[in-house]
Amino acid sequence: MLPVDWIEHRRADGEIVGWIVPDGDGFRVRDLLGRERTPEDADGRRTPIEWLAAEELLEELGIGYLADRWTLRLTDGSERPVRIAEASLRGVTVVADEFGAASAVGGVLERFRLPFPVADELTPG
Repeated sequence: MLPVDWIEHRRADGEIVGWIVPDGDGFRVRDLLGRERTPEDADGRRTPIEWLAAEELLEELGIGYLADRWTLRLTDGSERPVRIAEASLRGVTVVADEFGAASAVGGVLERFRLPFPVADELTPG
């Protein structure tokens, strides 16, 4: 369930690209996986930014990163290369991606369902 203070931000074509979250006198940025994307300062801390900077950040981020290859760390500690098949507030579905193409095991795509927002078990690359 989406927190009530998350404000969706859409591109000019109407596509949602993330959320802007109020934080004190500034705002934080969340992507379509629910992850914080507010830039870190020199000390590695994420400090709130201005509204226009938050909008620009989300528009620059876009949605292209969803098509990238990701790594899923399974509960047994092993890792699988995956691609995102679906991302919504109901959760994120990823499919196994061996050798650069979504793979099938026994003719069926191997799928993994993750809760929204996605935790650190899913990483780029």
